[in-house]
Amino acid sequence: MRHILNFSSSESAISLLNELPNLVVLNTLSKAYGLAGLRLGMAFASKEVIAVMNKIKPPYNVNSISQIEGLKALKNTKKSLSQIDLLKSERTLLTKALSAIPSVIKVYPSEANFLLIEFDQSDKIFGSLKSKGIIVRNRTKEVKNCLRITVGTPEQNRILINAIKEI
Repeated sequence: MRHILNFSSSESAISLLNELPNLVVLNTLSKAYGLAGLRLGMAFASKEVIAVMNKIKPPYNVNSISQIEGLKALKNTKKSLSQIDLLKSERTLLTKALSAIPSVIKVYPSEANFLLIEFDQSDKIFGSLKSKGIIVRNRTKEVKNCLRITVGTPEQNRILINAIKEI
């Protein structure tokens, strides 16, 4: 049984905690658990590392509502697994659809809930999408001509693909 749900087909790095005493594995509950608005995550580490982290964290760093909703989500594995399966499927469909668009130079491999895409005119694509209310991340400063696009719902992905085709 998995300790934590994730988008990757690889085993979580949590399995390395016993071998690497200074390792800290961070996980968000945003996409897989549907809690993006709560800004909630988890840290997995040795007792010693957690003790150090507890010394420097604010005393009330997670509000009670976030804690309650986070615990509910962690207990509802069936719903979360379904959400992950949908996002993985949509990631595959989005990758194929984007790869077929002439202005797309490359869709980088991803096991996350987002894709990094190189365009021939990334600034033009970014501006056009923004003007249509479609928000993507411009990563051109970090990776030339690249935008980061989060995998959305089937409807959101369809709108995105059509918008890029129209540019």
